[in-house]
Order: sequence, then C-alpha cells, then structure tokens
Amino acid sequence: MDSSIPSWLTEPAVTILLALAFGLPAILFPRGSERILGRIESRFSRFAANKFLTVALLFVCVIAVRLALLGQLPVPNPGIHDEFSYLLMGDTFVHGRLANPPHPLWRSFETFHVLWFPTYASKYPPAQGLVLALGQLLGNPWIGVLLSAAAMSAAFVWMLQAWMPARWAFLAGILAAFRLCVASYWMNSYWGGAVAAVGGALVLGAFGRMKRRPSPGAGILLGVGVAILFNSRPYESVFFCLPVAGAVLIWLWRECKDLAPRRAALRLVVIPASVILLLTGGLMARYNWRVTGHATLPPYAYDARLHDRAAMFVWQTPKPAIHYDNAEMENFYNQYERLAYDRRWTTFKSVFQDKWEHCSLAFLWPACWLLVPGVFFLYRDARFRLLLFTFLAVLFGYCLVVWPGPHYLAPAAAMIFAVLVQSIRHLRTIRISGRPIGAALSRVILLALALDVTQLVVQRLGDSQGWGGWGLSDRADLLHELESTPGKHVVVVRYGPDHSVHEEWVFNAADIDASRVIWARDLPGQRNDQLLGYYPDRTIWLATPDTGEVSVFRPPLNSH
Repeated sequence: MDSSIPSWLTEPAVTILLALAFGLPAILFPRGSERILGRIESRFSRFAANKFLTVALLFVCVIAVRLALLGQLPVPNPGIHDEFSYLLMGDTFVHGRLANPPHPLWRSFETFHVLWFPTYASKYPPAQGLVLALGQLLGNPWIGVLLSAAAMSAAFVWMLQAWMPARWAFLAGILAAFRLCVASYWMNSYWGGAVAAVGGALVLGAFGRMKRRPSPGAGILLGVGVAILFNSRPYESVFFCLPVAGAVLIWLWRECKDLAPRRAALRLVVIPASVILLLTGGLMARYNWRVTGHATLPPYAYDARLHDRAAMFVWQTPKPAIHYDNAEMENFYNQYERLAYDRRWTTFKSVFQDKWEHCSLAFLWPACWLLVPGVFFLYRDARFRLLLFTFLAVLFGYCLVVWPGPHYLAPAAAMIFAVLVQSIRHLRTIRISGRPIGAALSRVILLALALDVTQLVVQRLGDSQGWGGWGLSDRADLLHELESTPGKHVVVVRYGPDHSVHEEWVFNAADIDASRVIWARDLPGQRNDQLLGYYPDRTIWLATPDTGEVSVFRPPLNSH
C-alpha cells in the first residue's frame, strides 16, 4: 500500500465512513437528505432516458478518462505469456497473413502458447488478435484494447436497455467502466476480456429487442454476437448460448403461434442470423486450416495435444510428463501446470477459493457486501431470469475448469453488472421505521467503488491482482533501448536456475528475420552456433534477466 494514502482511507474503513456519512442523515433527517440527493438522481434519470446519447457518451468517456490517466497508468507492457501470444497474432494479421511459415531455427525461439508446426502462429482464437491488429494499424496494439473496453461499457448499456429501465442500464455501464476500464487488467493488458463481453452483450441485447419487434438488425447483431463469442471464448460460449438458444426456440413457439408472425420472425431474424453464422463457420474453418492444416482442428486444441500436461477439468488428473527441449518449458508444463491440481480434496477446495478471490477482485469491491439484502429478491424478477440463468450457466462451465482467470467469465460480464444493479434496485426499497436506509447504502456502494478505483490509480496499480500495467518492464526497457540503437540485434536470454517461469522474455514478432530485435534462448553448443551463424550481420547480446546484466555476446561480423 502506498504510504501517501492514509490508513483511514483504506477498505473496509472507507465503507464504514461512507455508511455513517449517508446513513446518519437518512436516519436523523430522512426527508431533507432524500430531497437533496433525490434531485441529483432525478436529473441522472432524465439524462439516461436519451438511450443513444448515454451509449455514445459512455464510449467516449471511457476513452477520454483512460487517456487522461496515462501519466499514472501508462500504456501497459506485456508480461504474461498469453499477452505475447495475442500480440504475435495481431502482428500476423497486420502482415496480411493468418499464420506464418516456420522458422528454420525455431528451437532457439520456442516459447509458450505459440505453435511452430505446421505454421508459426498463436494458439488462441482470433478475435482478440483482430482487435490488437486494429490498434497496431492505428499506432499501438493497446489502442485496440482501449477501443474494445470502451465498446464493452457502451454495449452493456445498450444491452440492458432492453431488459431494465434506462437509468439502471446506464448505471450498470458506469459500474463496468469504473471496475473494468480504469485499473483492471481488462484495460491494462493485452490478455482480453472486453471482446467476448461485447459478444455476449450483443446477443442478449438483440434477443431482448427482437422479442418486442423482430427486425433484420436484431438478427444480424444476434449472429455477430455469437460469432464474436465463439472466436474469443469458445468453451464458455457453449454454456452461454444454450439457455439463449432455448429462449429463442420458446419465443418462436409461444410468441409466434400464428403462421404470419412466425414467418416474419424467420425472415427478419432467423435467416439473417443464420447467414452470419454460416459465414462465420466457413471463416473459422479456413482459419483452422491455415494454422493447423485441418479445418476442424482449432489451434488451441492442437496446442493442448502438443504441450499441455495439466488437468483441464476438475475431475481429471494431469497427463504424464514429457520431455521439452528447454528448461523453462520443462518447468512450466511438467512442474507448474501439472501441480496446479492433483485431485486431492484440499486442492479441489483451493481451486474454487482461488476462483472466488480472483473474480471478486476483478468484478467486485468490498462495499458490495452491503448488497446482500437486495440479492435475496432477485428470484422475484421474472423478466430478469434469462439473464440470471445465462450467467449461472457460464458460471457452471467456469467452475468445471481448473484455471481461475476472471476473463473466462467475459461472455457473462454484462450479467454480473446487471445483477449488481438489480440488487441495488431492491436494496433501495428497504426502509426501516420509514427511513430510507437502503437508498443511503446504495449510494455508499457507488462512492466506495469510485474511491477503490481511485486508490489503485494513485498507487499506479494497473490491476488489483497485479496482472496488468507494468508487465516485464526490464524487457520493455531493453527493447526500447535496442530499437533506438543503430543496426539489428539478437538478444540471447540466459536464465538462472531459480528463474520464474512466469517471466518469459523470449517472444518474437510475426516476421522474425525482419525484426530489429530478435529474442532467442541460450542453448549452448550447436544451437547457439547455428544462431550466430544465421545472423552474421547482427549484434548478439547476452541478457540475464535474473541479474539484470546485458553484455555484447558478439558484434556483427561485418563491423570491422
């Protein structure tokens, strides 16, 4: 904790202070306090009634606020294996390719979450890579992250306008913007989350509107939303789409009983959505074929066959260890991943505890405990049940896998904030002896979120879990220095025996040989000799991340 922040401004102390600040006036002067605060909320409601304006305004505000905070939270450095893999994908798309040819010295460049045969490519689905490619074309891959996060908040508002009053939909978008678009790894990394969240919002927003009035626009957005989901978080999207598909079939059967309305629904909604999905299926098959050589074999599944030794689901046991050509991959796949879950009951419980801790840090804040009284009334909201069932379905799928990343819940992220807002609505109805205690507590929750995020910004923390922001700053500084140094360079990375497998430096761009700076593993003997012989015109550097030392391994042979 930064020493510049007084202890009395930390959670849960701040929640207690805010509860007193709003609760005492509500108890002692209920009419006066409600008169003043009610006017502010009334103006907010009138503004939120302009649905298009609120969506557009939130999109612009997320971008403006995050850019204004660049002094405190600079453009993030990648640091997690997955981020570098996504950046490789984005760079591949910018080069006009779906995949890259394998490099003849691929063993010197072998790294995590990257395929080398039959092509050199990221193992992940392409949606996040397309966003990063857009950002790279605009000047920096992070611009794509910024735009996708802003689009996510705006999409949440648009979606929920079809399911709840406009003022509450706007509030849900604001909560999401504060929680996910300022000091969160969803904004301050290249790992993703926002793209799948946009897909989920488009699907449920389109369904909510087509129930009222079928239109081609709703059908197209429904299809686009499903396409985004299955190209960003395909596993979780299955659980997301099952209840939605059931709801669509029930709607077609019950609401369109007459032949004419049913034909209209099929023509206006089902056919446009089906065309989008057929086109998407064809493009996905082509992408798989270009990367793995098989139209029905996604890169992620292919990589899992080659590398993963860990259990993927909570009922599985790890696979037998296999040999890897370098110590880092050996330690990551045979040690770290295989030990993450071993079917003991204590480990089984720790998996779910780990998920709760990560998700609560990502989506909630300490003052959310005040919402508990409102949560108990959610079951009464008949119109809200599809959102709740969809969220629970995705949550169920999330509970089946071992890994705890909160972005696995991204397809259902809009529903998380819908649940929060709906709980606030119920909380506000609670009165004790005629005094608006629930309304007072609802204001505490909102202000506590603002202060919680402000504390992270003041401390220059890009994420409360440490997953976003500064990344591998030493690597980024060395890359910037070498890119400013004349000539071309190869950095041979030598790790110590106690090096963390989570701090990997060896990642490269799509066109390795055309890069100003190339990162390679230190493989003493024949591999290093081949590397040095392959790049006679480059300065070869030796970097030891564990000590911070960088020295010339060999100057370019033509330098004399």
